[in-house]
This record gives sequence, C-alpha cells and structure tokens, in this order.
Amino acid sequence: MPIVSKYSNERVENIIQQLHDVLVKESANPDLAMMCLGNTLTEIILNNVPEAQHEVIVDNFTSALKKSIQNSN
Repeated sequence: MPIVSKYSNERVENIIQQLHDVLVKESANPDLAMMCLGNTLTEIILNNVPEAQHEVIVDNFTSALKKSIQNSN
C-alpha cells in the first residue's frame, strides 16, 4: 500500500529545492551539508516534538532514511 502524504508533491519538491539551493550557494560539501541538515533536524525535534516522542520520531526518521537510500540503489 503506497504512503499518502498530507503535503503535495509540489510543495515538498519546492522546499527541497530551496534547501538544496542554499547548500549549493554556500558551497557546502557533503559533510557540511549533512551537519547543517542534521542540526536543523535536531532543533525541529527538540522544539516541536514532545520529549516523550523524541525516540520514536528519530527511529522512524532514520528507518525512512535508510529505506530511501536502499531504494535509490
């Protein structure tokens, strides 16, 4: 069963492109880009997710990231 997002593909792709554009503009190599994105994710989780849900959110995110990488090969 496919996953249905509450966000349009257009909106998601637009935000991804904007994030990518900033990283390119800043000439961020992969290490710096991942560090910046990781720190941003940490801030989002700490400031917007109840502490009791932190571990579940992080586990779900890392699982989805792994699947995304595996599926792209």
